[in-house]
Order: sequence, then structure tokens, then C-alpha cells
Amino acid sequence: MYFRVNATRGYLGLDVGSVSTNVVVIAEDGTPLTTVYLRTRGEPIRAVQEGLRRARQDLPEGFTVLGVGATGSARQLGGVIVGADVVKNEITAHAVAASELVPGVQTVLEIGGQDSKIIIIRDGVIADFAMNTVCAAGTGSFLDQQAGRLGIPIEELGEIALKSKTPVRIAGRCTVFAESDMVHKQQLGYRQEDIVYGLCQALVRNYLNNVGRGKPINPIVVFQGGVAANAGIRRAFEEALGTEVIVPRYFDCMGALGSAMLAREEMERRRRQGQDTTTAFRGFSGSELDYKASSFECHHCPNRCEIIEISCDGEVLARWGGRCPRWDAVSKDQKSLTLAVK
Repeated sequence: MYFRVNATRGYLGLDVGSVSTNVVVIAEDGTPLTTVYLRTRGEPIRAVQEGLRRARQDLPEGFTVLGVGATGSARQLGGVIVGADVVKNEITAHAVAASELVPGVQTVLEIGGQDSKIIIIRDGVIADFAMNTVCAAGTGSFLDQQAGRLGIPIEELGEIALKSKTPVRIAGRCTVFAESDMVHKQQLGYRQEDIVYGLCQALVRNYLNNVGRGKPINPIVVFQGGVAANAGIRRAFEEALGTEVIVPRYFDCMGALGSAMLAREEMERRRRQGQDTTTAFRGFSGSELDYKASSFECHHCPNRCEIIEISCDGEVLARWGGRCPRWDAVSKDQKSLTLAVK
């Protein structure tokens, strides 16, 4: 999504998740210049490269990237591909973006395609957080599955839910039980909008009883992640919590936005300390390179660690996954890597 291109320098943020991959470029003052939202579809390397291509199209010729941040479940992989200067977890990235866009935020509700999290912020600092476990009943995939069962495009689910006057209570602690309960309610003749809003309420109950259990959910409350596009879920949260729930403008790419802000913070820190501020960014041309991911099992001890290896044009760029530093890669110029332990 294009915003403005009158800036010639800025910072790039990348968020690589299991469902979506996002790229955000901000100006030096923190103003977003462009955002890109893509489906990962099980191919994070392809998604990152496509994100770089789209971001470059929205920026002026000769745009200078001063720093790069990466986050998400595949942040290590994404960081290698783009040449990240700072790699941080999703909790930090989402909290930074929320605090920047909504001053005074105390609670962040984040629901993505495969995971969900809650972040408690006090005085601008992360005080506590929690993430969902193996169950997907409180995530976007839950809604995707049920929307498919109902034959409703996922984009229309929220608007249909808002039409409900007498929502049906759906058992939402498990996706299997939820679907069987939903089918039962359909057979009883309940209206579609009441079933849909019942699903929204079920997701919110599951989230609050699991991810949010025992957490002090105080206003100001911010709701972000891809599921925040669903107006029905937002209304269900407001009813359950008894307070306004704010959905920020860039709700679907807050992780990437936060990582771009973290990159700016890192470069400013280096500048203050008199350190080298040359970015490790590989350039937008990295979208055309042939990256390959592979793995092998280490046999040096009984742990038998699976080592992930990323290479480009036959050159190893990075390795990770071991419990010891034997295969850790150390980079001096982000191009030439050597083994930390031979």
C-alpha cells in the first residue's frame, strides 16, 4: 500500500510469519512510507523477496535504506535474506509499534493466523505477556475454517456478524467441537448472522480464558494483527471487556512497523556511541537472488541437533538451530561467514 514518496531516506522493517509476511518502510521521522502485506503460503523466502519487490516499486529511485529490522517466527531467515541490523521477537516489535501509534496503551491484544498474544504495557515498558499454546481455536485460522464451512468469504465475516441481534452461543474451546456445535445450530434453524457472531464471541472467550487468563487488561486497549480487520471480533472484545478497543491504522503490519522503528533506534544508538552506522541491508536487488534453505543433523553429541543452513549462489550465509555454538555463523561484513567453532 502506497502512502507518500517525498522522503529519500528511511528504515525498513520485516515481519515473516507462518500466515503473512509484511514489509514496512518508514521515513527518518517514523512516518510510514509504504506497507506490503503478503500471504506466506509456506514459502517465506519467496514472500520476503516479493515483499522487497513491491516495496521498491512504491519508493523513489535511489531511496536510501539506513537500517533494517526483522521479526516474526521466521525472523532469522528473513534477517539473513534482507541483511538485518537488528532481529527482535514479535512481543517487542508489536509493543513498540503500539506504543508509538497509541500513546498510553496499556494492553495489546494481537491475533494472527496461527498464533495470538497479549502484551501488558506499563509506563511504556513491557510488564508481562503471554502467547497461545498448540491450540488454534483462538486464532485467525479458526475463523478461516468456520467461514469456509459456512460458505462465507472471510473478508465479509465481520460485517455479517454486526447484523446479529440474538447471537448463538457456540462452544469455542476447540475447533472440532466448535464446528460440530455450529452445524447443530444450523440444523436448528438459527440465522446465519447470529451463528457468525456467536463464532466471534467464542473466539474472544477462548482468547480471554487462555491467552489473557490472569492478566490485568486495563485501558487503553489496542487490538492488532490480521484478525483485527474483523469488526465482529472487535465488538465482541468490547462487550466482554466493557471498554473501547482501538484498532490502529496499520493493525495488519504492526510487527513490521515495530521492527522498522527498532532499526531506527539501533542506528541512532550506534551513532550516539560513535559506532559504525553502515547498514547490513543487502539492497532491493536481493529480491532477485537465488536463496536456498537446507538442513542437516549434527552428530558431534547425543543431542543430534537439526542445523538450518541458508545459502546463496553456493555460498553459506548463515546456520542456526544447534544447542551449542559449534555451527553458529559469525559475520563481519554480512557477506562472508565462518564457523564459530571448527
